[in-house]
Amino acid sequence: MLDRLGLTRLAALAAITILAGCTGIQQASSPTPGLGLARYTPPPAFPTVDLVVPATDVWKQIRRGFAIPDLYSEEVDHWTRFYASRPQMVNTIMQRSAKYLYYVVQEINSRGLPTELALLPFVESAWNPTALSSAQAAGLWQFIPSTGRHFKLRQDEWLDERRDPIASTEAALEYLEYLFNFQGDWHLALASYNWGEGAVLRARERNAGLGLNTDYLSLKMPDETRNYVPKLQAIKNIVANPQRYGISLPAVDNEPYFVAVPKSRDIDVTLAAQLANMPLDEFMALNPGFKRGIIPAREKRQILLPVGRVDVFLANLNAYRGPLVTTPVVAVAEAAPARKAGPTTARTSTRRASGTSTAGTRAYRVRSGDTLHTIAAKNRTTVKALLALNRLKHSRITVGQTLKVPSSG
Repeated sequence: MLDRLGLTRLAALAAITILAGCTGIQQASSPTPGLGLARYTPPPAFPTVDLVVPATDVWKQIRRGFAIPDLYSEEVDHWTRFYASRPQMVNTIMQRSAKYLYYVVQEINSRGLPTELALLPFVESAWNPTALSSAQAAGLWQFIPSTGRHFKLRQDEWLDERRDPIASTEAALEYLEYLFNFQGDWHLALASYNWGEGAVLRARERNAGLGLNTDYLSLKMPDETRNYVPKLQAIKNIVANPQRYGISLPAVDNEPYFVAVPKSRDIDVTLAAQLANMPLDEFMALNPGFKRGIIPAREKRQILLPVGRVDVFLANLNAYRGPLVTTPVVAVAEAAPARKAGPTTARTSTRRASGTSTAGTRAYRVRSGDTLHTIAAKNRTTVKALLALNRLKHSRITVGQTLKVPSSG
């Protein structure tokens, strides 16, 4: 039997134990006088993110959705240092992404995919919707013609949906989701997007046959693919903690930048830009898929406009009394009717396209902000025609360069 002193000691020890177990409990104020509600306060070493509160900008939205395991390699370190040492370049590309990023992130979230995928166009195209590689890969997501056709991206004399921000994003996410299901690993899925799923599968089977690991870092692959995922990881590192790398990300509101506006009549691309009070290059950045300088009504394509330009465009369109299409399309190198006209006409068209004759062309000096796409739109022709007419193997042009363009006269 315990004496009174022993009982007192036990009671004191019990009280200390209870208090020690309640160090994480504090009394929360209550609107009802005298009512105390216990609330757990997490230790400061374990910060939390309130996922219920909407993200205030797109970058926070992207960080919340990171789900691809981090990759650690010498290549990742190299590319992280590379981008961090070029803050102006990174900022320019990120500024370019501001038009599309909110839409891309929403599409990714609607599919339940990791938001690292929203950074992939940084690696693929530097967020340039008119980018064209030497392999003829085009658009933000750099689809080659055959893969684009497989994912039903239309490519003809009027339209190239590989450049369309909406159509190409839908196709890219569908492709990436398929690749993940095929490979069962995001690093391998991303390698497949660059190298092809068959090539990655054969590399895995080769390693398995030799008793080697079959993960991304263990595979033998081309240098481009070896550096592909590390580049994405480097961009992820910077977006996750830009201050650490001395990078200032541009403000990108977590709200739509553009909306789709239906139309019922043919309209010149240049006129549509004017009615929206937009520079042509800004308009084409949202509507880069139109190849002939005209947005034909029969295609039933919507025009993408910044949210703040829709009312202006509709009001100006309603008040406009001139022709919506001012001149016929000049078709160089892709004009099917000209080829059907007979051998003489066909030969003449070929000579113009190859540059052996200057008949029907005029000189155009490249100005700041010009791209082959905007030049083609201004001159009622196509990028492909300009490439052929000037014997260009790629779409890179420089300020002051003189190009041949079709003469409208």
